[in-house]
Amino acid sequence: MDLKTYVRDIPDWPKEGVMFRDITPLLGNKESFKYAIDSIADHYKDKNIDIVLGAEARGFILASALAYRLGCGFVPARKPGKLPYNTLSAEYELEYGVDSLEMHEDAIKPSERVLVVDDVIATGGTAAAKVKLVEQLGGTIVGVAFLIELSFLNGRSKLEGQDVFSLITY
Repeated sequence: MDLKTYVRDIPDWPKEGVMFRDITPLLGNKESFKYAIDSIADHYKDKNIDIVLGAEARGFILASALAYRLGCGFVPARKPGKLPYNTLSAEYELEYGVDSLEMHEDAIKPSERVLVVDDVIATGGTAAAKVKLVEQLGGTIVGVAFLIELSFLNGRSKLEGQDVFSLITY
């Protein structure tokens, strides 16, 4: 299945010069959504994954569906101040500043095998922050999976040594 046909291009959003890749049509189509989740799950099905970690917001959609499909737990990584229990955080750089993600301090136990999932890898900063959070808790990264990879931004360079998998590449 050519998943690119289900991704809508929105020029100049969120700012001029940016081509936003909108996955809403892909998620809304039962065949393309199932194909995407099944394809990522098939890549990791024999990796004995305990936890799938996803960041808000679109990462939640993919990660929770993958966790269900792989028969494991789901852990959310959220923007600061959104989680009700004790958290740890990791910062990452944006084009225009710094942001961070938080996770509950007991979300991942030492030696649990974790698949990090998100909708898009661009510069790799968000994914690297999620990897850092998992490693701070003693988890083992099994892989880092994305629906879309914007390869021209070289995000993989921030994930050296990781099994990086993406379904769609631009």
